[in-house]
Amino acid sequence: MDNQALIFDPDLIRRFDVNGPRYTSYPTADRFTDDFTAADYTHWLGRRTVGGISRALSLYVHIPFCNTICYYCACNKIITKDHGRSAKYIKYLGREIDQVAAALDGSRDVVQLHLGGGTPTFLADDELRHLMETIRRQFHLLPDGEYSIEVDPRKVNRETVRLLAELGFNRMSIGVQDFAPEVQQAVNRIQSLEETRQVLEAAREFGFKSISVDLIYGLPKQNVIGFNHTLDAVIKLGPDRLSIYNYAHLPSLAKPQRRINEADLPTPEARLSILQLAIRRLTDAGYVFIGMDHFAKPDDELAIAQRQGRLHRNFQGYSTHAEADLLAFGVSAIGKVGPSYVQNVKTLDDYYARLDAGDLPVMRGIELNADDLLRRGIIQALMCHFTLSIESIEIAHMIDFKSYFATELQDLAALEAAGLVSVDAQWITVNPPGRLLVRAIAMVFDRYLRSDRERVRYSKVI
Repeated sequence: MDNQALIFDPDLIRRFDVNGPRYTSYPTADRFTDDFTAADYTHWLGRRTVGGISRALSLYVHIPFCNTICYYCACNKIITKDHGRSAKYIKYLGREIDQVAAALDGSRDVVQLHLGGGTPTFLADDELRHLMETIRRQFHLLPDGEYSIEVDPRKVNRETVRLLAELGFNRMSIGVQDFAPEVQQAVNRIQSLEETRQVLEAAREFGFKSISVDLIYGLPKQNVIGFNHTLDAVIKLGPDRLSIYNYAHLPSLAKPQRRINEADLPTPEARLSILQLAIRRLTDAGYVFIGMDHFAKPDDELAIAQRQGRLHRNFQGYSTHAEADLLAFGVSAIGKVGPSYVQNVKTLDDYYARLDAGDLPVMRGIELNADDLLRRGIIQALMCHFTLSIESIEIAHMIDFKSYFATELQDLAALEAAGLVSVDAQWITVNPPGRLLVRAIAMVFDRYLRSDRERVRYSKVI
């Protein structure tokens, strides 16, 4: 897919910009139930080789601690400067890792590891070393794997980056959001261009293969002129990947957002203008639109995976490893093993209590039925590749697509009439004007949304 394969049509966006899931999973996490227990998770951990399948592993570790609060953030986090809390947490992570490994059937080979948060670099050097030793004691991190960590440049220096490289990390995600001082003040995240540059340059110095920068549009005090300056700076930094997330103002769900003055938020028209500017600037600078809110240089592995049809989507966003089972550790972490999803409890007290009792800290999950697996495959194809082979779905799931999805095909007709998609006997193709709205297109195949019109808990598609 070339850079011309994305068309920004403000009228279409206004018409189809609905509230909807981001589809980091299907069914989405809000569909998980507490009927799924630690026993169910243990069952699927022990059945990874049924049918002769031996999937590699992807690991996610959630580090919830942050030194300061960013008002826009809706992640599960704990604001503290007390490293005694993280030392205890690392110890309990070790217990969870050991318990999961004891129940695990099949390969221990890891192709992907991601530390997210919170702020993973909140951890002291010794804590990072101890955590990685614990992981390596139970799992085999393959030499050519992707090992990434989210970094707050305000709390990281060159020596920390050197340590991360020594520990095996080879990819880094750097939070920026916006360099405009008035925006940073409004969201309580003061971060200079210089400290960001120093971390990025250190990552290059110590051999990191891919560096990603995260931006957010729709923040308070943002405007086109200010965000253009941010884009100038970021393009000069030259990260391998960029994520430009849509700020979802949901103060009823995310308490820190109550500190944001709604009058300072850009209007819907201004948000669209900022997004349009970002897309134009990044594609002019040579970045490839991967999907939704992700861009990458043409030689980055994400762009290569998309060209080769290997792109996948999981709880960390777009990924190059479609067939790996995802083991997730820590509070609120979400994993995927076989035909199941699992999520841990969300508070430290619950997490510690479950592990003290000798139980895995499972809060909820879901076992996918045949219909879920079918629809997950369709949504993955649309989100990652903007195209779906009807024949391949019919063969893989032994259905007649036209009759099984008669209602969905009727709904697609309105999107087709607007030029967002093209549908024929063999293919469903997301057209260039529909690529920014791919979440709205994927929603057509979401069975759970058909019986649930309460979509306000989701963010807007754009």
